[in-house]
Amino acid sequence: MKTIHSDIIQFRGSHFDFGYMQGERIKDSIMVRNRENQWKVRKPRFSISVGEAKDVIKQFAPGIWDELLGLQEALEWPMERVLKEFGGYRVEYVKSGCSIVTGQDYLIRNYDYHPKTYEGRYTFYQPTDGGYSIIGPSQRVTGRMDGMNEKGLALGYNFMHRKNPGDGFICCMIGRLILESCGNVSEAVAMLKEIPHRHSFSYVVYDRSGETFIVETSPRGVEVRLANACTNHFEVMTHENRNHLVDSKRRLGVIQEKGDQDVHKAFRLMNDSDKGVFSDLYGSWAGTIHTSAYLPREMKAWFALGGDREPVVFDFAQWLEGHDVELDKITGEVDTDIPFVHMDEGADWFKQ
Repeated sequence: MKTIHSDIIQFRGSHFDFGYMQGERIKDSIMVRNRENQWKVRKPRFSISVGEAKDVIKQFAPGIWDELLGLQEALEWPMERVLKEFGGYRVEYVKSGCSIVTGQDYLIRNYDYHPKTYEGRYTFYQPTDGGYSIIGPSQRVTGRMDGMNEKGLALGYNFMHRKNPGDGFICCMIGRLILESCGNVSEAVAMLKEIPHRHSFSYVVYDRSGETFIVETSPRGVEVRLANACTNHFEVMTHENRNHLVDSKRRLGVIQEKGDQDVHKAFRLMNDSDKGVFSDLYGSWAGTIHTSAYLPREMKAWFALGGDREPVVFDFAQWLEGHDVELDKITGEVDTDIPFVHMDEGADWFKQ
């Protein structure tokens, strides 16, 4: 078993200052060194136009462009490199798993992916220059892999495939754009219909109304359905599905068989390693690294690294009132010897 951690990052202020602070934190970090080595093996399959990226980011969440400017100033990088690493527009994505369930006042998701991509950053951000406050783990610094905002909108996403990519945003930046700019599920669904999508994902959005929308997206279309569980296949855009769906359908069946449970039982269903949803397939890009839960009516967030753990509980409502959390790290254990990009030397692609 490997002990892993996520750093807790708390910030209140402008987007530029938030970006600058994050740039200072990562400037000489092992994560940046590992990422630099990863690019030596995995050549980018995209091009970046600074002007185009600026225009499209500012269309949906202008503060995020200021955050990127802050990162650029702290890191002293060309904007092309900042956008390649953190811009989330026209960026390639690789396969992953993930499972999501919603119920009475909760959205719970397992984040299943590869350790060499996991940044180990859990963020609280309260902007002073526009946009909603957000709690949740970050990906590629500016993106959010799941989260909840001050309005009680919660979001998670599930990978479908990366065939025939289009010009557009990748999943973690889409997560950030939605949480930054949308106050409820209706606004989130509308933005997901408007955003250009690089790859094919399902986005699950949930708010205090108790309604859950699953938005199936690809570069070629968007479909919306009502359901309370989602894994890694489309139910409407079935023509977009991958060929191998056995495990995705199996996990969905396990979740649906349990029906509507309270949040404690639902969390155990997702996080316990013997319940059939948690995955240890880390080498196959589909091992469960964290389990997140968001309770919009209580304005609380739960988080656990690895399986069979009691979650750390954060009171987001209290944090929004100015009370910082006292923890600086969240720790857990995962059953793998694969290096993590934010912790271990050699988290590159020279060896799989």
